[in-house]
Amino acid sequence: MEANQIQSILARLEEQEEVRILYACESGSRAWGFPSANSDYDVRFIYVRPRNWYLSVDLEHRRDVIERPVQGEIDLSDWDFRKALGLFRKSNPPLLEWLNSPIVYLEATGAAATLRALLGEYYSPAACAHHYLHMARGNFREYLSGSEVWVKKYFYVLRPLLAVKWIEAGHGVAPMAFSVLVDRIITDPDLKVAIARLVEAKRRGDELDRGPMIPVITSFIEEEMSRLATLPLSLPGAAPPIEPLNELFRSVLEEAWANKNAAR
Repeated sequence: MEANQIQSILARLEEQEEVRILYACESGSRAWGFPSANSDYDVRFIYVRPRNWYLSVDLEHRRDVIERPVQGEIDLSDWDFRKALGLFRKSNPPLLEWLNSPIVYLEATGAAATLRALLGEYYSPAACAHHYLHMARGNFREYLSGSEVWVKKYFYVLRPLLAVKWIEAGHGVAPMAFSVLVDRIITDPDLKVAIARLVEAKRRGDELDRGPMIPVITSFIEEEMSRLATLPLSLPGAAPPIEPLNELFRSVLEEAWANKNAAR
């Protein structure tokens, strides 16, 4: 599927929902760098509604996502811009990953660029590390316990663990590309080889369902989980300022609909 096909789907959704899509990117295995032939397109986007939608007494009870069933090979997921800004203030890792995705389908207005510029003020290493550690623990318990494991799910434990180590090393926001994490963080050559073989099997489309555990990868995961069990990850006491985000919301709301109306 070509990027322009995804952009056409997003354009139709804009018209159907009467929204303006500010930013859309890839967030799944394609962005991680190892899609197989049948991998879905995990499209994530941020949108804004017309001004009067927000000037409503019942705003807090209105849906801040647009729900769509999976369309063929396209999985759409989204957040309203107001919701996204609240999550950005909390240094929400999925949102930060979206903003740094290597595959961008659409970027309208200066919303995404401004958020990237504000990262230094709003990025919380501790909050992100907690998120990734929680993800790794949950996926490890569910998929990688025992001598027979869900082989594909190694990625869903490895990636968050490497993200924690990336954050610990002071490298900033964890990148979405899996190869960057592996290259910068992993030093054990045997572990690198085992991960490379797993990535290649995923790219070939091999069946990576239940199978025997991969000892060198499992050992790394268990050692990291044990180490992180006692790691102090203190959360910041005060939230970053809200007013710059309020100003950004107002300016993007005006810019988005001015551009939309001018295009008609």
